[in-house]
Amino acid sequence: MRALALLILLAASPVMAADDTALGRDTFHGSCASCHGAEAKGGGPMSEILTVEVPDLTTISARNGGAFPWLKVIHIVDGRTGLRGHGDPMPVFGAVFTGDTSVADARDGTPVITSERVLAVVDYLAAIQVTP
Repeated sequence: MRALALLILLAASPVMAADDTALGRDTFHGSCASCHGAEAKGGGPMSEILTVEVPDLTTISARNGGAFPWLKVIHIVDGRTGLRGHGDPMPVFGAVFTGDTSVADARDGTPVITSERVLAVVDYLAAIQVTP
């Protein structure tokens, strides 16, 4: 009976999509909005002191032919692809995005290992894309 209860608990334990969206949104607001703005359109309070332009993150798909470059964005957020404005690692406070390793499948089925928070933020960004 305990084994059955454990199996039911394990089957029910994956985080639901709404929780992923909340984690991504909350992580973005706590870690990214100071530069990228609460609406992810750039112009956050710290953007005034930066020497690089802060992009509108709601138009990533529009700037990439209508497709959201999921893997590329993961690599930017988790630091594999550096950006001058982010320092090294990305973000400058990169410890926020460590310690919760997760695996997801890229669109081509390739496994991607990164932080659960990175995946949540990237999925949040994908969800807030605007169409021109």
